[in-house]
Amino acid sequence: MRTGSEPTTARSPLRTRFWLSVWGLVWTIFGTVAFAIAGRPGWATACAVLWLIVTIDMTMILRHIRQGPHYQPGPDVPPYRPPEHRHP
Repeated sequence: MRTGSEPTTARSPLRTRFWLSVWGLVWTIFGTVAFAIAGRPGWATACAVLWLIVTIDMTMILRHIRQGPHYQPGPDVPPYRPPEHRHP
């Protein structure tokens, strides 16, 4: 059942996001090391920055998973209530 508040109360598949971030972490580590060995410091720095971003994202995903059913709901958790007042 749609309530009209889906954009603000959407829930993401956290386990899928976690595994995608693991995949990204592996590739950014590989890219950082490979470009550093190849003598490309600019590309190695870019991969290292992505590595940092992926690590922060993974930390937030794990935090939300550990917070329980509010962030990782099951079939027994009801949907959020739509907002009572809408501003035009």
